[in-house]
Amino acid sequence: MALSRWPRLAYSAVLYGLAPLIGWRIWREQVPTYSRLQRLGMRLEPLPPAPRLWLHCASVGEVRAARPLIEGLLARFPHHSLLLSTMTATGAQQALALIAEQGATDQPRLAHRFLPLDFPGAAKRFVARVQPDLAILFETELWPNLLHACHRQAVPVAVVNGRLSPRAFARYQRLRPLMHSALANVAWLAAKSSEDAERFQALGCAADATTVVGSLKFEQALLEKALAESERLLQVWGERPVWVAGSTRDGEEALLLTAHRQLLKRFPDALLVLVPRHPQRFDEVAALCEREGWEISRRSQQQSVTPATQIYLGDTLGELAALYGAGSVAYVGGSLVPLGGHNVLEPAALGKPVLCGPSLENFSDVAEPLLAAKALTLVASPDALASTLADAFAHPAHAQQAGQAGKAVIQAQRGALARTLTGIEQLVSMPY
Repeated sequence: MALSRWPRLAYSAVLYGLAPLIGWRIWREQVPTYSRLQRLGMRLEPLPPAPRLWLHCASVGEVRAARPLIEGLLARFPHHSLLLSTMTATGAQQALALIAEQGATDQPRLAHRFLPLDFPGAAKRFVARVQPDLAILFETELWPNLLHACHRQAVPVAVVNGRLSPRAFARYQRLRPLMHSALANVAWLAAKSSEDAERFQALGCAADATTVVGSLKFEQALLEKALAESERLLQVWGERPVWVAGSTRDGEEALLLTAHRQLLKRFPDALLVLVPRHPQRFDEVAALCEREGWEISRRSQQQSVTPATQIYLGDTLGELAALYGAGSVAYVGGSLVPLGGHNVLEPAALGKPVLCGPSLENFSDVAEPLLAAKALTLVASPDALASTLADAFAHPAHAQQAGQAGKAVIQAQRGALARTLTGIEQLVSMPY
């Protein structure tokens, strides 16, 4: 048996040992209309017609970031269909919302399925059933058995928007033999930055298979539907200071409520639009607000925002852009707690001044140009957040200037999508 096979076989053995724990987690990460057997590469249901491309995104954030790529693939390859896979239920729901926007046709070109768990048999069945001309993995979705199945079935693999944070790199270095064998199956890696490219190469990705193309996250398009809803909300809410806290995480909402309570001392009519990252926490966050005595309205229940409303809970999916657009200032969550942050570009693209906490490890590459342009401000505590918000409300011209600076940064950084599509086109036309 070849030595290079041992790391993957040992990894598979560990997966089988953890199967009960993994199974419990997947039981929770499910959409009722899907068979749970999709997690084993079964019951994939009819797929869009061949020839087809396959794009995998981990969760909701990656689906959002991949939207320009999805639209670009459908336009660049008019004779191909596109299968979009995700690992999480929230990612699936975001994908289904995107598919619904494409409209119903007799021959739909975009479909979604769950990615199977990375057991050898499940990965083999999935790739054999999908039979894509190209597998496209978004960011860091490097599943060893899946990559091996693609290689065995002569499916070329591209990793796009490839990124490895210092923390992820340190973790993967401990598994370097496994990652080396997995990355050997990657035909092309489109890295976000030279630092990301160097980290992938240190793990075993071939230098001649690596290209630095920039970040696809700068390519996010403004959605007319979202902007129209933003305008409607602004008219309903009237002239009051509004800040939007998006993608908030467990333990962070309490800090944001502390900041909002301080802000109300200077701006008693201020409104906080609070949008938790995960839908399973919507009720939990609502209960937290109610225990603390806040006047709240819930978007999912179509409750109106009245002059007495202090917090508007954005407990729906796929509407974060519209809510960001209705605020004067945006706070991006996962950053006052040590979780690495979330996408700071979405509100910046809408021309909003952006605030976030100090934990931005997962988005440092896109945060740096915004910080340099003073379009993004870091706040280290609820006190600092309240003070910065009050300054933005007291000096709206300065806040608008910061928002416009963010839009300018995003315009200047674009170009990764065209370079990525060109690389994919070359792979599709190349014999493998």
